[in-house]
Amino acid sequence: MDSSSQPARHLPVLRNSSPEPEPEPRPRHPAWIKARLPSGKTFFEVRELVHGQKLHTVCESASCPNIGECWSRRALTIMILGNICTRSCQFCDVPTGRPLPPDPDEPRRVALALKELGLRHTVITCVDRDDLKDGGAAHWAETIAQVRHHCPGMTLEVLTGDFKGNTADVDTVLAAQPDVFAHNLETVPRLSRQVRVQASYPRSYQILAHAKSRGAVTKTGLMLGLGEELSEVREVLRELGSLGVDIVTLGQYLRPSKSHLPLARYVTPDEFVQLRDEALQLGIAHVESGPLVRSSYHADGQADLIRSLRPPA
Repeated sequence: MDSSSQPARHLPVLRNSSPEPEPEPRPRHPAWIKARLPSGKTFFEVRELVHGQKLHTVCESASCPNIGECWSRRALTIMILGNICTRSCQFCDVPTGRPLPPDPDEPRRVALALKELGLRHTVITCVDRDDLKDGGAAHWAETIAQVRHHCPGMTLEVLTGDFKGNTADVDTVLAAQPDVFAHNLETVPRLSRQVRVQASYPRSYQILAHAKSRGAVTKTGLMLGLGEELSEVREVLRELGSLGVDIVTLGQYLRPSKSHLPLARYVTPDEFVQLRDEALQLGIAHVESGPLVRSSYHADGQADLIRSLRPPA
C-alpha cells in the first residue's frame, strides 16, 4: 500500500472483437457475518467529537465492521502517533508510508476527548512507528499520563506494537501504569511471517512475556480463517495459558480488499464457542470469541474484570 496521493492515470482503451470476460461473482459472507450499520444520534455525536479533535481511530482507519455497534454505545479505540504505519501487514487496512513527526499536542486532545465521552474504560492503540528511535514509547507514556490526569476514574487498555523487541521501550509504557497491556500475536507461528511481514511470532510472544513478568494485566488476539489449523490455535492458547495471559480475543479475518491476504475459510460460530470454552479451561480469565470479535470488542464492558485482575497497589 502507498499512502501518497497520486492522480489517476487514464490509459487508452484497447478495443478488440473478443467479448469481455464476465466478472467473477463476489462471494457472500455467511449469515452469521452481519454487522450493524452506523446510525443514531450517539454514533454521529462520537464521530463529530473524534473529527473535531482531529483524532484517528482504528475503527475508521482499519475499516472495523463493528463501528456502528460500538460508536452507538460510545465505545471506540483511539489510534495515536498518526494515521500512517511504517509496516505493511498483509491483513491490515491502515495506510503504509512515511508518517509525519508525532504531534506533541495529541496526548492532551486524546485525554480531553475521552473526558467528554465520560467512559468507564477505553482502548488506545497506535500505528507502528519504526522510524522513531523509541518506537513511540515516550509519546505513549505522555498519552497515558494525560488520560490519567483528565480521566482519573477510567480504566485504560493500551494496544501497542512490538517496539522491535526492545523491552526497555515496553518498560517506558508500563511505567506510565496502563491498566491493561495488550499486544496481538495475530496468527499462529506458521503463518506469522506471511501475515505480518516485518514482525515475528517469537518477538511478539517475548513482549507479552516481558509485560507479564512486570506484573501487567496482559491481553492478546488472534485472527482465524487465514489458513491455520484448529490444532495450531489450540497450541497457541495452551502457550498463552501457561504464560498467564489474562484476556484473549478470537475473531474472523475479513479481507479488506483484493490487495490483502485472501480468506482461507469462514470459521463457524460453534467453533468459536468451542475455542472460547477450551481457552477458559486453560486458565485464561476472559475470552471474547466470535466471528465479528476484534481486539477491542466489548472491552468497554471489562472495567470491573480488569480492576479485579490488577495486582494490589
